Amino acid sequence: MSELFDEVDEEVRREQLKKLWDQYSLYIIAAAVLIVAAVAGWRGYQYLEAQKAAEAGAAFEAAIELVEQNKNAEAEAAFDKLATTAPSGYRMLARLRAAGEVAARDPKAGAKMYDELASDRSIGTEQQDLARIRAAGLLLDTEGYPNMLQRLETAAKPDATFRHTARELLALSAWRANDNTAARQWLDLIANDGETPSAMRQRAEALQALLPPVAKS
Repeated sequence: MSELFDEVDEEVRREQLKKLWDQYSLYIIAAAVLIVAAVAGWRGYQYLEAQKAAEAGAAFEAAIELVEQNKNAEAEAAFDKLATTAPSGYRMLARLRAAGEVAARDPKAGAKMYDELASDRSIGTEQQDLARIRAAGLLLDTEGYPNMLQRLETAAKPDATFRHTARELLALSAWRANDNTAARQWLDLIANDGETPSAMRQRAEALQALLPPVAKS
């Protein structure tokens, strides 16, 4: 008797499943097709992005080879092209290298390109600070300390990646402007930062020795 009931239950379950399938089969099939299409689309997107990155990497290396061959005009053109067509990472690197190529023949024009990078929030804080520092280095001989401070104060903060270089440039700019108080301020920050590179620490000590002694009160 129990076997009969089991067969009846099994038949009932089959009938229920059949009704569910008849009612929802189109939706189930459509959902499955959408899932397969989405996975295929994502895989295709990943493949295309990887291919673009590989092509951009090869073009970037080729541009660097042009620099090494002293074909500066061709290298500059190659970096400019990458700066507009490459994926975001290579695009940012190409803009930095393009600015460097321009700076080699025209420091003011190169500094302007670095300034454009420094004001571009889409590239990230570290890259912005790097651009600020490179622009400041190009203009160190022509801009006064107040302008250098405006350029580099953000990059010289305690948590900034390139703070050491920013502080060194500010100390040097202040010293050239005969602002001994400001120069000491930046040199003290360099000396008291445990992560300051040793070579930079030595340069800071040498510059500190050039400052007049602090007047006693």
